[in-house]
Amino acid sequence: MKPTFLIAAVAGLLVLTGCARNQVEPQYPPKELASFEERAELASAWSERVGRGLGRATYPIAPSRDGDALFAADERGRLAAFDADDGDRRWQVELEVPVSSALTAVAGDIYLGTRNGEVLALSQRDGSVRWRARVPSEILAAPQPNQQLLVVQSVDGSVTALDRASGEERWSYSASRPSLTLRGTGTPTVIDPVTFAGFANGRLVTLDNRSGQPLWERRIAVAQGRSDIDRLVDLAGQPVLTPDGRLFVSSFNGRLVALEATRGEPLWAIDYSSYHTPILVGDFLFAVNEAGHIHALDANDGSEIWRNTALEGRSITAPAFADGKLVFGDFEGYLHLIDARSGDIVGRERVDRSGISVRPITEGRRIHVLANDGTLKALDIRQ
Repeated sequence: MKPTFLIAAVAGLLVLTGCARNQVEPQYPPKELASFEERAELASAWSERVGRGLGRATYPIAPSRDGDALFAADERGRLAAFDADDGDRRWQVELEVPVSSALTAVAGDIYLGTRNGEVLALSQRDGSVRWRARVPSEILAAPQPNQQLLVVQSVDGSVTALDRASGEERWSYSASRPSLTLRGTGTPTVIDPVTFAGFANGRLVTLDNRSGQPLWERRIAVAQGRSDIDRLVDLAGQPVLTPDGRLFVSSFNGRLVALEATRGEPLWAIDYSSYHTPILVGDFLFAVNEAGHIHALDANDGSEIWRNTALEGRSITAPAFADGKLVFGDFEGYLHLIDARSGDIVGRERVDRSGISVRPITEGRRIHVLANDGTLKALDIRQ
């Protein structure tokens, strides 16, 4: 990993780099798992292995699905394609690059980023490299496409737009960056006209995709407190854009905010500290705070519908949604199902003892989950 002034924050387990490199005691010790009434079973469909997994640094190399194909990589650059239904390995290539970002598979291509600031576009057919491009620094966020561009956010606070066909740089934007940040960056949300990007300085910026110029900017979180940890205000998740033009944005040590996307006018805001991307299902907004408490909120006004604290301190992943249930992985490798309407835990299965740190992928009742050691499993929800 390149030398950076980053802090890794995963449910209160903080590792300082730059000024200090000592582990900090967890603010939220992991709760023991309690018994529950099982109302949904997780049945294994298939299991495969993807290289050496996410590495000692647990890079966020989440897999990606496009149609009936599932793509996954390890931190040393082994990339493989699987049949999402039966797990048949279609091909595997050695890229010989240190992969560090989640994958994005769309329209026949796969996009990924590396620790040395390289972006690769690869063919879904056989894994061959279509083009390579450079951005200023390491990439931890999945590259995000629209019809013409591939937008890449890197750890130095820059956003770079590349031509999807050639990899040629179209524009770049840089935000001011605090000396200490969470390990990771926000993931931009990209549509044809604009890009919504959140930064470690607590600000959300909307960029014109024709030029990279900012159209509006909004402060989501303000640094407060005495300690460096208290003053972290990273927008480490991805803005959630709705078809009716609302944006939901979370921040660390800050707020969860709903905005009108065209001008950035606030609709509502609540105090909330999170480094995960929330998800919207109907009028329910589901979010996870830094302690690992899961909240269901009314998306119209931010009022709380229910909360579940049973997974506190267990370093749970960002939520996924399948068959009326929220899906989470945790640091001990358990996959948890929570009923989206009641907030009750209704299913659990241990996937792998190495732990799960990237969000599962869901399609109908099928869940694909990548464990930290590279174990890739498909499970089905049965009731």
